[in-house]
Amino acid sequence: MRRSKLADEFEKVIIAAKGCSLTLLPELGGKVASLRADGHELMQQPLRPLARRATGMSFEASDASGWDECLPTVAACALETASGTVELADHGDLWRTAWRVTARETDAVTMVARCASLPLELTRSMMLAGTDRGWRLRVLYSLRNVGGERAPWCWAAHPLFACDGGDTVRLPESVKRVRVEFSRGERVGAAGEWIDWPRGQLRGVAYALDEAAEAATGWGEKLFTERLRDGWCEIDRLRIGLRLRVSFDVAATPYLGLWLCHGGWPEDGAARQMCLAAEPTTAPVDGLATMGEWSRWLEPGATTHWPMDVEIERMTAWA
Repeated sequence: MRRSKLADEFEKVIIAAKGCSLTLLPELGGKVASLRADGHELMQQPLRPLARRATGMSFEASDASGWDECLPTVAACALETASGTVELADHGDLWRTAWRVTARETDAVTMVARCASLPLELTRSMMLAGTDRGWRLRVLYSLRNVGGERAPWCWAAHPLFACDGGDTVRLPESVKRVRVEFSRGERVGAAGEWIDWPRGQLRGVAYALDEAAEAATGWGEKLFTERLRDGWCEIDRLRIGLRLRVSFDVAATPYLGLWLCHGGWPEDGAARQMCLAAEPTTAPVDGLATMGEWSRWLEPGATTHWPMDVEIERMTAWA
């Protein structure tokens, strides 16, 4: 692992294995700022210059790039707890919090951060290795309640994978429909509406959710699956010949959020995202205050764990 800090840059932690590397920024929420394989950048790059995040700032006001962790919520909301009302910030606490590096090797790093709103501490270990077809990034999470009261929580990974028009996204065959959390201009439906996956029609107009459009379309959708039986999502980067497979344990994280953005966000930004984000999550909603059978509570002193993998494969291996 390489570790450097230049006068005009934030500290970088780099892990690498056989032509693949991750660059992490501990000071900026432990962000994975870069994931490169065979010389190709796989993460959405910054829409604005990287900068420290002010308390209460929206994700839209940030660089809106890379891979962050959303905890204890995704959407900003007010939550009633035993100690009173807690205001939870947009995309949670940890993307705006400095993380602490606790272990490091050439191909692995462990980092820790504590939420500001609730007594929750997240440990994330990332291990990168070569495989016969490419690489595997193994991610292990551990969440601990460091307070004296039970705490509600919701987690979602937030890896914004860059894409090109024509790239494809694939889910298990058992997924036949998804719920709309957001669709710019309600292109594929209104919030809360269930729609066909991967293709369907709305008001007689056909849509295809499994293929990235060009940035000029200005489309953007946030979708959720139902509780999954199989925990994976594949993204084919056709131009660069790489396949990304995000896999996760449905016993621990039974849902998947999809952020399919083809120039559709931020709506008032000069630069806009072009990404396909596969987001394993504990809940099929963005706001922690929206309770349901998915809601999680962690007792004082208790710890819970879950894994996530990202496999990167050269598509020529499948020819």
